[in-house]
Amino acid sequence: MKHFPTRRTILGTASVFTLLALTACGGNVAGGAAPDASKYPAGPVTLTVGQAAGGSTDLIARALAEGAAKTLGAPMPVVNKPGANGALATKEVAGKPADGQELVLLNASLITITPLAVSADEAVNIDDLDIIAGLSQDDYVLVASGQSGFKSFKDVTDAGRNVTFGTTGVGTGSQLAQTVLFKQAGVQGTDVPFDSGKPALTAVLGNQVELATIQLGEAMPQIEAGKVAPLLVFSEERNAFLPDVPSAKEAGYDVPVAQYRAVAAPKGTPQDVKDKLLAAFRESFKTEAYQEFNKKNLLTPKEISGEEVTTQWKDYAAKYKELVEKHGINLGGNK
Repeated sequence: MKHFPTRRTILGTASVFTLLALTACGGNVAGGAAPDASKYPAGPVTLTVGQAAGGSTDLIARALAEGAAKTLGAPMPVVNKPGANGALATKEVAGKPADGQELVLLNASLITITPLAVSADEAVNIDDLDIIAGLSQDDYVLVASGQSGFKSFKDVTDAGRNVTFGTTGVGTGSQLAQTVLFKQAGVQGTDVPFDSGKPALTAVLGNQVELATIQLGEAMPQIEAGKVAPLLVFSEERNAFLPDVPSAKEAGYDVPVAQYRAVAAPKGTPQDVKDKLLAAFRESFKTEAYQEFNKKNLLTPKEISGEEVTTQWKDYAAKYKELVEKHGINLGGNK
């Protein structure tokens, strides 16, 4: 007796052939087909910032997005999700689909310093992200209040008394730079952490603290007004915007700390998509508006590849860990 295939058999066979075809083409049946880079971007590309609106990180993101959106041909809205020095926003984006539609603007301190102040579960690992491009360098400057009487860092070391100093928060470059500097210089001080640079600077202006380490872009208006005195910068060399102020390294202290920023995407983002994003960012770097933004905000361009960012930030993380362990510093307080 001759048997003919039933409708169920035919459909089942067709499903097998479909599965084989998807497998042959590299399709991910469980998670959907890999994104088609030729059609990227498929709508707005969101750039998430783990800091509040109006701060330097937020402003950098908006300046970058404005130029990149034109090249991509799609909007690039900036979304602020502050908390835990950017860790909450970064972990959220890292868990998004790796299709290039969700990006995050990273502060290097989150990768290089915050892990020294928080538990392993709270820390962010750079290997969980694909770094697209480096952006800029924002140097820290140690400033003194007008009533402190400090005109140079030698005045601080010669004071022979406890001094009060503000930082921009736990696990930040400000905290690390100032704490390591004081350890190396033998300065006794009381650390007063603030949520960001603005309240720390306000405290210096009101002489609530005598010293604070703040990003240069935030401190410069008060420096130029003569309301605070710049004592040291923490970059490898003197900052071009403060040529008369020595670096900590130049003064004999091994404290090379700066704030670097980069753009990252979820791990596994297709190379073609990353290439498109990198090209868009590089076009933004070339625009007069972006270059003027950097100059106005005293930012030094650090427009390097994602691979270079990863290498450099890992090197800084190792350097900072060594400094903290060498001087017996606990950045996390009760950690």
